[in-house]
Amino acid sequence: MLKIKDGIDLKELEKFGFQEYNDCYSRLYKTDTSTIINKTTREIRDIDIDSFLTIVDLGESKRVNDLIKADLVEKVGEDKE
Repeated sequence: MLKIKDGIDLKELEKFGFQEYNDCYSRLYKTDTSTIINKTTREIRDIDIDSFLTIVDLGESKRVNDLIKADLVEKVGEDKE
């Protein structure tokens, strides 16, 4: 699983097109998909807007490449290598 690093101010996400909501930051794409970052856990998920189901493992997602290149993201959990 991918998450935003603990030392990063989440306001930085706004530079990458994310908007702040109550408990998350979100960036909507033309494909009716949104990338959601939970403010508390900092976990990153892609969500299908129509069904609200997690649809991709962000380990390989091109949607967060800009965040990865800016060194804002780390891999956590069982699949951490």
